[in-house]
Amino acid sequence: MLDEIQALGASLIAITPEVPEKAAETASKNQIAFTLLIDSHNEVARHFGIVFQLPPDLREFYCSLGIDLPSANGNQSYELPLPATYIVAPDGIIHARHVDPDYVKRMEPSDILAALRSLT
Repeated sequence: MLDEIQALGASLIAITPEVPEKAAETASKNQIAFTLLIDSHNEVARHFGIVFQLPPDLREFYCSLGIDLPSANGNQSYELPLPATYIVAPDGIIHARHVDPDYVKRMEPSDILAALRSLT
């Protein structure tokens, strides 16, 4: 899909609240072949209104799985951004978006490509 996105003249960019060292580890582990930007303290996500705080029971669950959010994100906030996809036109206007609190529900690749094609 990355090839198709690039063929349409677009770029795929991911934004993470992880500290740079952790983000680099994640990118290497998952063989990420696109740009990964750091959103320290979820400042960008907060601007988009997509930040939530993990409740205490989920904090414990994450810890039980070995997920150390304070270490990964460099703070004690236990905040995460909602998974979101934005299609941004060259003029900076958001052309399409998908935000869902259920992290398994993502924008379909076919919808991403359709939105990109509509910009050309």
